[in-house]
Amino acid sequence: MINKFSNNADSSQGLDKIILKNMKFYAYHGVLPEERMRGQYFIIDVELYTNLLLAGNSDNLEHTVNYAEVYDDIKNITLHNRFMLIERLAESIAQFILNKYKNVEKTKILVKKPQAPIKGEFDWMGVEIERSRKHLGNS
Repeated sequence: MINKFSNNADSSQGLDKIILKNMKFYAYHGVLPEERMRGQYFIIDVELYTNLLLAGNSDNLEHTVNYAEVYDDIKNITLHNRFMLIERLAESIAQFILNKYKNVEKTKILVKKPQAPIKGEFDWMGVEIERSRKHLGNS
């Protein structure tokens, strides 16, 4: 029998990916007081590295990571907290995912800020972090 939690924690090599892309939330994160008062959109991409072989063979939701549940978790973290830095938002999401979803070995979080308070033309400013099980508890 395949153990759904047996993944190689040191590398994403050989792991599969679940992708949540362009999740858009209106929230109140930022260094400037007007950002925290008026709010702005944040666009978040998340990749979950896990073994999907068992789910692919069994066709059973219990053998994978329910991305609808992950979406709700990310939405709650983004909407119910106020962080100065998007780095902290990304870190909070990564730590939560790794703590809750034991079969996720690594996650990549991209937080985009399309309305960053910078004079000039741009699509977005953002941060991307990658965290694995070895990073747990080090935030």
